[in-house]
Amino acid sequence: MFDDLPLFPEAASSVARDVDQLYWFLIAVTGAATMLVIVLLITFAIKYRRTPDNEVPDHEPENKYLEYAWIVIPFIVFMVIYVWGAQLYFRMNRPPDDALEVWATGKRWMWKFQHIGGQQEINELHVPLGRPVKLIMASEDVIHSFYAPAMRVKRDVLPSRYTTLWFEPIKAGRYHLFCAEYCGTEHSKMIGSVIVLPEPEYQAWLAGGTAASPLEEGERLYTALACNTCHAAEGPSARGPSLNGLFGTEVRLRSGQNVIADENYLRESILNPGAKIVAGYDAIMPSFQGQVDEQQLIYLLTYIKSLGVTGGAAGQPEAGSTLARPESGAAVAGPAARAAATQAPDTEGRP
Repeated sequence: MFDDLPLFPEAASSVARDVDQLYWFLIAVTGAATMLVIVLLITFAIKYRRTPDNEVPDHEPENKYLEYAWIVIPFIVFMVIYVWGAQLYFRMNRPPDDALEVWATGKRWMWKFQHIGGQQEINELHVPLGRPVKLIMASEDVIHSFYAPAMRVKRDVLPSRYTTLWFEPIKAGRYHLFCAEYCGTEHSKMIGSVIVLPEPEYQAWLAGGTAASPLEEGERLYTALACNTCHAAEGPSARGPSLNGLFGTEVRLRSGQNVIADENYLRESILNPGAKIVAGYDAIMPSFQGQVDEQQLIYLLTYIKSLGVTGGAAGQPEAGSTLARPESGAAVAGPAARAAATQAPDTEGRP
């Protein structure tokens, strides 16, 4: 009867077992500490109970060794937990450079996924077996939380900026996907599936898509919004920094600060271009807030990240590219763009 109700979901990612081991260690430590307190409480209550012959408790001599043990042992246990947990945290928050990027958008009450090849999904995410997958996530309305129990990953999805999450599937199959943040009356219906396919099946699934790729859509939108008129690589029409090969690089602002041009910087540059202005440029770019939606932002960012790429796979740049807004003048660079980037010298934040 209970065969289909396991205590834990299947461990289907490369970090799942490590997360479980740390969890069980925490359970063991807290359980042992709880039992120790209970046993000592009962023992002392009996041994030192008040009796007619013992109205005033006897004075017990100090035991320094007991005090030392009470200080040293918990310190060691807590440091083990800290170091173990920190190592796992950093591992889970540093996606590999070669991770397959998928854009994810939370919307009441569904999950939408955009693959680099143009495939779009709702409440289903197809991923290849044995390859790390990086999700770049945003929300169209309220705060959501992407939670895939079998992968042991969970991350809030925010309406104001991008958050990222990655996992590497190690078992083929269909696994649950939930929203773990209450987002409204139909929150419980915001469910889906992560479908892990062996590489040949995944390639066959990719081949079934017919939609234009985000790169193609981004190039079309980039031209339609006249971004190329200000962000020309060179010439008198280049009123904003060139976007070629800047994604993932460090940009110097007029304020004197240095920022890394990543997805969040690109997003802010498009929606609020006056927030961070590159040194040497004026704040002349209009805001596109309300003119582009989350899907169009995905298209634009995919195209901008591809600019200046040399030898990068379709939609998976290995070299840097940038977005700089005319008014913010910011250049952006992402982690996927480090390998073969051809980067021009940067003088006061300008390419």
